[in-house]
Amino acid sequence: MTISPSSIEQVIPGQGAMAQPSAAPGRAKRRRFRFVANAKAATGLVILAVYCLFAVIGPWVAPYDPDARSADVLQAPSARHWFGTTHLGQDIFSQILVGARSVMLVGLLAGVLATILSILIGVTAGYLGGVPDEGLSALSNVFLVIPALPLIIIVTSIVEQASDTLVALIIGFTSWAWGARVLRAQTLSLRRRDYVEAARATGERTWRIILFEILPNLTAIIASGFVGTVIFAVMSEITLAFIGISSISSWNWGTILFWAQGQQALAQGAWWWFVPAGLAIALLGTALALINFGIDEFVSPRLRSAGRTRIRTADGRTVRMRVGFTPVLAPAARAVPAPRDEVTP
Repeated sequence: MTISPSSIEQVIPGQGAMAQPSAAPGRAKRRRFRFVANAKAATGLVILAVYCLFAVIGPWVAPYDPDARSADVLQAPSARHWFGTTHLGQDIFSQILVGARSVMLVGLLAGVLATILSILIGVTAGYLGGVPDEGLSALSNVFLVIPALPLIIIVTSIVEQASDTLVALIIGFTSWAWGARVLRAQTLSLRRRDYVEAARATGERTWRIILFEILPNLTAIIASGFVGTVIFAVMSEITLAFIGISSISSWNWGTILFWAQGQQALAQGAWWWFVPAGLAIALLGTALALINFGIDEFVSPRLRSAGRTRIRTADGRTVRMRVGFTPVLAPAARAVPAPRDEVTP
């Protein structure tokens, strides 16, 4: 039996065991900030932080009142109006800044609510099993078939002033079922792992096993569900405003698209009326996707080391390994034998 030197304590006669040197502090610090060091995650976090900042201070830093009219009608982007103006001379850049608060509020609130419900119901059902699993699974199946968008349309038509918080709550309460089903399936496969059985055998409480043994292995799935819910909530909020269901007196990016479509901005060549709002939506979705990719690489060592592993072949060449691709080595050039002279019988 071979024992590694790191597992043997140094013993000094008459003084007992000697403390072993701990891991390098620099390595622990790098491991702690590994997620932020990821280029995809850092880019997504920066873009999302800018959006959140504009959602908070947007109405204060907007150069103009988004409802104020002026004589600059359908003006192209310029130094005075960065994103141009509408058919009433309203500043589109100010409308984008003010409308970011509504979009971010609905998206993040609905995403957080749906993620919390999916974790509570999905992980609980998968870990406990039996009757609780059957009851929570039946509840998930009921909410899985409830359409969120038609329900929001019905509620907003009944309520005179449907606030953004109400829309976010409806989306959150109707969007958790799919994530709960996925988490339940993963929890069923994790609850019989060796480390979970060891924690259960040592007398660990159920909430500690779920919190410290199971949930860390579900981080990528939880993050993916959160990103999907936020994107769905943002698109639902924008869709409601675009089709005129929600209040068009409060500005968001869907309201801008509603007025641009109603006034035939594309036919008039006013591309600046709808392009900035569309780019804002696309950039927000890109930021959330980059954060999701960064989390996947953070929790998966195989993805984290993708493209960094190099192997040396027998003939001295270096091949870079990539996830999902099998390296194909070109065969070495073979010497072509010279044609032999034909022998005449």
